[in-house]
Amino acid sequence: MKLPFRTGSVILLLSTILLGGCENDIQRINLLTDDKAIPTVQGTNIEVIYSDSAKVKVQILAPFYQQFPDAERPYMEFNKGLEVFFYDDSMKIESEIRADYTIYYMEEQLWHATGNVVAQRFDSGDALYTDELFWDEAEEKIYSDSYTRVHNEDNTLYGKKGFRSNQDLSNWQLIGSSGTINVKDEE
Repeated sequence: MKLPFRTGSVILLLSTILLGGCENDIQRINLLTDDKAIPTVQGTNIEVIYSDSAKVKVQILAPFYQQFPDAERPYMEFNKGLEVFFYDDSMKIESEIRADYTIYYMEEQLWHATGNVVAQRFDSGDALYTDELFWDEAEEKIYSDSYTRVHNEDNTLYGKKGFRSNQDLSNWQLIGSSGTINVKDEE
């Protein structure tokens, strides 16, 4: 039996659409079932403490986090912000870092904080402000290549190309620096 030309064309068109639709659906299903894009662990109101010889060295607080250990570059994501407190040997907080968003690359021990990043050292009153900050946990260094501003009691300094520092902000250096320094007159 021979179908009329018009009916045969409609069947051919529908077959093409259905077969093309199947390809896209398989791709979508593969994206949705990709285990690498699904967190294996997540938590709310988390607290992580790093200690050495029974003394707290670092405390991390976050309202929410997700862990993606199966990703090509395994990471933890803190998409609702993060606070990190660094303690001295007397168990007093000596400095802190806060950010709106942070990713921790587990294998590299590298933290990448963005959005309203503030790092502050309490004994000196130095406060560092930037849009992006990296914390190399293994090297105990923090740094950025982004515009940075440092305030203390008397001065405001700018690092147009970022900064480098120890993780406790005890020794920071601005890159491409400028600013105003107030000097007291000696009498």
